[in-house]
This record gives sequence, structure tokens and C-alpha cells, in this order.
Amino acid sequence: IERVLNVHDAPSNTTFVCVGDEISTEGQEGFLRGHGTQVVDGKLVATVCGVVERVNKLIYVKTLNSRYNAEQGDVVVGRVADLAGKAWRVDLKSRQEAKLLLSAVHLPGGIQRRRNAEDELNMRSFFREGELISAEVQSVHADGSVALHTRSAKYGKLVCGQLLEVPPNLIKRQKQHFHTLEALGVELIIGCNGLVWVAPLRPDRLAAANAAAGGGAGSAGADEDEAAAAAPPPPPSRMQLEVVCRMANAIRVLTRLYMPVYPASIMATYEAAVEGEVALADMMEPGFLEAVVGQEAQRRSSAMQE
Repeated sequence: IERVLNVHDAPSNTTFVCVGDEISTEGQEGFLRGHGTQVVDGKLVATVCGVVERVNKLIYVKTLNSRYNAEQGDVVVGRVADLAGKAWRVDLKSRQEAKLLLSAVHLPGGIQRRRNAEDELNMRSFFREGELISAEVQSVHADGSVALHTRSAKYGKLVCGQLLEVPPNLIKRQKQHFHTLEALGVELIIGCNGLVWVAPLRPDRLAAANAAAGGGAGSAGADEDEAAAAAPPPPPSRMQLEVVCRMANAIRVLTRLYMPVYPASIMATYEAAVEGEVALADMMEPGFLEAVVGQEAQRRSSAMQE
């Protein structure tokens, strides 16, 4: 991007360090050693690879690739690892597995009642080991453990799609992480933990999204939604599968270029591939990657001029 913008000699305050590199403390009257640093022979040395950050006298190294740190309200995508007692253990690619309690799941029909022994025996009818689910972080405890919930029809089991893994620091936090692209027939879930789900849009998911947007429906509409959810989804068309694969490749391109992943950037990359008539297999080739970089450089140039 710097080459396209012709800003090779632009000053930069960003300092990248590797393990063992000395961090300059010249011009500072003392310093506080932060995360990712260590004092060796009176010199401040980096113990991880990353970017040097300075806050007043505090000096620390922010790693480029780090584990996901959960925050309350985050939308996440995870894989069920095990059943333990009245809870599922879910792998979120974080420092430790999260826990989804039986009392925190959405019952069929949206029934509100206490969970009993029969529900505990039938836990595998909700989620089985190895299945993918979408959920929301309900709370983060002092020891770092995470509690999830799926108390909404939009959360739950994920089937018939592609799962992509992205560095969590590339995910741009937004108000909405569920995206229904009706024109393309695609459903997109961007998990804050770096797992992104791309799948053909199912009729029951579209009905749930429309009901949520319309502020809810009557009992007849709810019964229809439950019937649609119970019925197996129709097989996606070839065109839908091609759109899903192209959308997934757009996310892979952004990850390869280490660019932020959010709906606008995904759609810009997708549209660039469609307008350039780039084949699916050629989206990861250097030619298209260079075109995406040039497009991003033009966008940043326009933003700088404004």
C-alpha cells in the first residue's frame, strides 16, 4: 500500500521488534516494564514479537497474533468439545474453553421454563460433540472463564456452510455481526473470536431475521417459523455454492493481506473479483492480491484527500 501511495519515506512511529531485540529507552527518565518485555543487563529487551506501545512511562509489546480475549456481548462461533454435567464445553480458539449452561439455551418454540432431568438426559438433541454453534458471551469471570448463552432464535447450530479462521485482531467489532445478504442468498456470521461462518441462506434463518427486523410476529407466524426450522433445509443451488465459495475466498484474501475483516471490506473484495471476472481458483493468485492492495490504496488516498 505504501508503494502504491508513494509514501516510502513517510515517517512512522511504529516500532516492530522480535524476541531478543532491544527496546530503546533514550530520552526517558525511567520506565515501567510492561507485558512482553524483560530487563537484561540494564537494557529493556522484547520477549515476544510485535509492536512497541508506550503509555506515559509504561512500555509493552503488543503481539500481532494473540489469543482471543472474550468481552461481554461478543458474538462468537465455536465448536462443541464435550458435555460436562448440565453444560457444554465450547472451543472458541481462546485461552480456555467456554461453558454453555443448559439453562442458557433456546428451547424449541421459545418456551420459558425450568430445565428438568429429562432435558439433561436429552442434551445431545440440542448440540452434539463436534458441532458448530453461534452464541453470545454472557459473562467473563475473574479467572478468565467464559459463560455463553443462545437465548435467541438467531443463535444455535450451524450446518451446510464454510468455516474460516481469521486472526481475532483483524475482526472489526461492529453493532451487528449477523449479516443476511438476500440479493446473493448468503448468510454471514463474523465471530469476534476470529471464526467466520459463510453459508447459503436458509428459509428459516431468513424468516427469523425478518421477524426480528419487524419487531416480532403473531403466534401463527411463530408456528410457521418453528415448522420451517424443523423441516430439513433444501439443497443449495450451484449458483449459491459458487457465491459462498467466492465470499469465503474474499475473506481468505483479506487474511492473507492482513487487512481488517468486516462486511464492507468483504463485499469490496467480492465485487472486485466479480467485476474482474476472476475465477475462484485464481483469487489467491498474486495478480488479484495486487489488485486488492491497489483498490485499498485508492480508498485510503481518497480518505486522506478528504
